[in-house]
Parts: sequence; structure tokens; C-alpha cells
Amino acid sequence: MASICSTVTDPDGGARPRAGGVCEDDRAPHGSDDSEGAATARETGRKVIASNKKARHDYAVLRTYEAGLVLAGTEVKSLRAGYVSIVDAFAQEHEGELMLYNLHIAEYGFGSWTNHAPRRTRKLLLHRVEIDRILAKLREPGNALVPLSIYFNEGWAKVELALARGKREYDKRQALAERDANREIARALGRHLKGRTRG
Repeated sequence: MASICSTVTDPDGGARPRAGGVCEDDRAPHGSDDSEGAATARETGRKVIASNKKARHDYAVLRTYEAGLVLAGTEVKSLRAGYVSIVDAFAQEHEGELMLYNLHIAEYGFGSWTNHAPRRTRKLLLHRVEIDRILAKLREPGNALVPLSIYFNEGWAKVELALARGKREYDKRQALAERDANREIARALGRHLKGRTRG
């Protein structure tokens, strides 16, 4: 019977124990025909699963980081199917580590009793030096750590984190006005170029 423990996501959609840990996962037994694993093993490039537009509106991004996630096998499968929401997610320190809270990954439709809790707290994986730098910045008033997107990079689940500062209402209005102005400029330029083409 498989035991539940801290695991790191594999490109094949399963999980493996972290260094020094012992556990089993829900991948197909050795020698079985795992077509999903064969397909994902050949996966290359970056595939965005979910993005957080609200965060870019509410925060001024100071710096971004790429972090891994400690996930269960059923979570990886749900991610690949796109059943995830990061709108309400945020990251905070817990006992010297960075944890991701309120990330919603729906239960895997074909999961068993090993299925995950959709909004469980998940550990973020970064180098120790990066974690210490981020924690120092988070102690400054007004700073926050928010996820901007979740994606697969070369088959591995990753999260793009932003060290950010909350915008004031004035800043938000300015950003919206600038966006609208840029859209109007783009429309006007498009009409102009279209007119020249016809002429």
C-alpha cells in the first residue's frame, strides 16, 4: 500500500521522494504500459497552465523567480489537464521555508483514496540562497510574494513568483489609463496602416 509523504514532481506525471525521504507514489508499476508517461517524457519547452492577471493589476512587480513545487502524482495529472486556479494564491514563510497557500488544484478525476486536498499548502523549491534573499525582502513593509503563472518547463511543474508591492488605487487607475491609451494608439495605427494598404 502506497504511503503519503513529501515528494517532488517527475516529468512523467508521478512523484519521487525528496532526498533522504522514503515513499511510494501512484505511478504505474514497473514494466506496465504508461502511455502518459511516455508522452510527457518527450515534452519540451514551456507550456503555461494558468496565469494570474489580477496580481499584475494589484501589484507592482519588483522581481520574478522560478520555483519548483512539491506535488503529489494526482496533482501533476490535474495540472496537465488545466484544472488549477492561482487567483487567490500567495506565498509566505513557514519555519524558514517558502510555502504556497490557497493554490487550488482540483482533485484528479481518476484518483483513488490517494487523491489530494485541492487547497492544501504546498512547499516551494528554490536554492537556499534565493530563499534567504526573498525572506529578507519580504520583511520589508509592503512587500509580498505572489504567483504570476504556473507552467511546465521541459516537463517539470514550475511556478513564476513575483516579489511585489501592492499598488495604491491611484497607481491602479494610472495603469488602466495607460493600458487604454496604448490600445487606442494601436487601433489608430492599425486603421492608418489599413488605409495605406487600400490606397
